[in-house]
Amino acid sequence: MSGDVPAASGILPAQAITALTQAGAIRPATAYAADQIQPASLDLRLGRRAYRVRTSFLPGSGRSVATCVEAFALHEIDLTQGAVLETGCVYIAELQETLALPPDLSASANPKSSTGRIDVFTRVITDRASAFDQIEAGYAGQLYAEISPRTFPVRVRTGSRLSQIRFRQGDPRLRETELAALHASDPLIDAATPSLQGGVPVSVDLAGFDGLIGYRAKRHTGLIDVDRPRGHRTRDFWEPLPADGSRTLILDPGQFYILASKEAVRVPADYAAEMVPFDPLVGEFRVHYAGFFDPGFGLSEAGGAGARAVLEVRSRDVPFLLEDGQIVGRLVYERMLERPATLYGAGAGSNYQAQGLKLSKHFASEPELPAA
Repeated sequence: MSGDVPAASGILPAQAITALTQAGAIRPATAYAADQIQPASLDLRLGRRAYRVRTSFLPGSGRSVATCVEAFALHEIDLTQGAVLETGCVYIAELQETLALPPDLSASANPKSSTGRIDVFTRVITDRASAFDQIEAGYAGQLYAEISPRTFPVRVRTGSRLSQIRFRQGDPRLRETELAALHASDPLIDAATPSLQGGVPVSVDLAGFDGLIGYRAKRHTGLIDVDRPRGHRTRDFWEPLPADGSRTLILDPGQFYILASKEAVRVPADYAAEMVPFDPLVGEFRVHYAGFFDPGFGLSEAGGAGARAVLEVRSRDVPFLLEDGQIVGRLVYERMLERPATLYGAGAGSNYQAQGLKLSKHFASEPELPAA
């Protein structure tokens, strides 16, 4: 990627990901699925094997993931016929995509939106890694996923997609003054003068959406098949939280909630965004899976006017009071290296464009399900 414009910084769009694959910098074990390349990211697919391990780990300098798996594995799991991953357990799965990145290209990974919304904690690991979800420039080698279901047991198989990866050249993150200029010319949220220190602020809406402020996950449920969209009854997995007029919610320790942002969020076509990690200074809870926002998210021209950020929230060790309008996270914006050929929402596979309060794609209204 350094041949034409060596000084350029940016997130690689879909067409550049295709070119990387053709050049051998991304080496898929099998041909990509039709919707695997997104406007600014690539979905990663589970391979043929996973391992139940007794502990999470980082390899650190000089060690491979395979070496650590050999030390910590309890048993090997064949994913080709499908397998159930239990809550409270840690698994390491091979991924089908292998990398041979050029020296000026790095990458980062994140759970897919649908993965976060069912509370499956997923991180990508590389050989010699000292941090999760970060792939150093020039990395050549296998990718692995650490998977730990927190609330629901899940069924996965070879080809299941739980994580996504972005490729970046240089440092495309917008600084505060650049964010302010972009927001002034092309508003990123529907708030006039937000504080942009650390990113664009996102607050929680506890006024309600059609009488609901959110959902709380039930305990001791059945399985969720991650490859079965609209195949699970909402009532079997979620407790709806009605708006009671208080505009508050007490988070119970260890419980998992789906809430939504008060602001409509927009990601202009030449930019991508990501929710930054939980800030311990704002409270004893974590908004922990929000993930990537592709170019075009929330844009009216891409069918996304009014789109909210869905928030996957877990309280920590103590009950915590959330109030309507409380800031719960910040969005970091980065430049695209070039505009994607297709924006989010303009093609297939855009499950959450124009969303309000919305569960993952796995859940359907009752009439859509086949009779038992």
